Amino acid sequence: MEELLEKLKKGELKLYEIEEFTKDVNKASEIRRKFLEETLKISLEYLGKYSIDLNLTYRKNIENAIGCVQIPLGIAGPLLVNGDYAKGFYYIPLATTEGALVASVNRGCSILTASEGVRTKILEDKMTRAPLFKVKNISRALEIVEWINEHFQELKEKFEEGSRHLKLKAIKPWIIGTNLWLRLEAETGDAMGMNMVTIASDRFAKFLIEKNPDLELVALSGNLCTDKKAGSINWLLGRGKSVIAEAFIAKEILENKLKVAPKQIEEVNNRKNILGSAFAHAYGLNAHMANVIAAIFLATGQDAAQITESSMGITYVEANDKGLYISVYLPSLEIGTVGGGTHLPTQREALRIMGCEGAGIYAGYNAKKFAEIIAGACLAGELSLLIALAKNELARSHEKLGRVKN
Repeated sequence: MEELLEKLKKGELKLYEIEEFTKDVNKASEIRRKFLEETLKISLEYLGKYSIDLNLTYRKNIENAIGCVQIPLGIAGPLLVNGDYAKGFYYIPLATTEGALVASVNRGCSILTASEGVRTKILEDKMTRAPLFKVKNISRALEIVEWINEHFQELKEKFEEGSRHLKLKAIKPWIIGTNLWLRLEAETGDAMGMNMVTIASDRFAKFLIEKNPDLELVALSGNLCTDKKAGSINWLLGRGKSVIAEAFIAKEILENKLKVAPKQIEEVNNRKNILGSAFAHAYGLNAHMANVIAAIFLATGQDAAQITESSMGITYVEANDKGLYISVYLPSLEIGTVGGGTHLPTQREALRIMGCEGAGIYAGYNAKKFAEIIAGACLAGELSLLIALAKNELARSHEKLGRVKN
């Protein structure tokens, strides 16, 4: 260790080269921490305290590892979900440092479960990648599109070569001048599928150029996918899982137990979530879906950057004489139960709590089940916050549960 540390200090060894000598990521991580402590003259006492074996992350999840950041993990539920894949009572793990969030989702779960639960539906399931090609002119672009339509089966076979779970569903062209985007839509089983679709898109692009040599690949991702950015294309066409959750809460539960009228909740939603969000031009007509999405993503090893588009959504409320109808729509929920960080031990345990660990009884089952549970959790979070706003108890809740007193 001391010899490698000295080489780092002298610049004779790069940070990324340490594993070549240690053959152990945990040991390499320790050396890097020591190097940072001595170079920066700081203490890194807690980054090296973790339970997972960092060798599991090598060439999969992290480079230049120095340890782990730990996030408090809470549990909400049980939530009764009546879906096509999620059927029964579920506890929801939420990793967050925001006080009051778990308590809020937990209250929502309690209300929904007492109201015969949440009904859920998966409307769409597709991961996308949109390679961008340069063409001679618009006429040639249209010829290429026609060729693609005529040879879809060949292109599909080439695209799907890499995985038995990969299924190309559609190729959607977009043309601006000499630019041709091909938005490839594919099912990816229980994986979120971004890497799978990217590799398949590379095969697809090479085959397309082989058959049409005048085409030039500008970028394997042309930003019309759209990945890790909130955008109208995902808002309208969907990406990942497009899922809806709905419930009806009886008037007696709201008025007798929660001291709030259905009409009060409807008014808050209409004026805040719909009108306020529209005025702000937000890709999210909701109260705080990102809170719930982020907490579940961090707990279960999802791609954290995809919280951006995954938390786009609409909360819809209708009040009547019998109670309150409430639903949430998530057009672009990008999640998986295999791949990415889902294989790490703590993340696997979080997925295990929901019965969503690993692959399902058939390809895609567990990922769809997971999506339905997430939608239900978002509904619980939205309902609880709308009630808090209608009763003007938001500040009091955060004063009690979410304020750090220095």
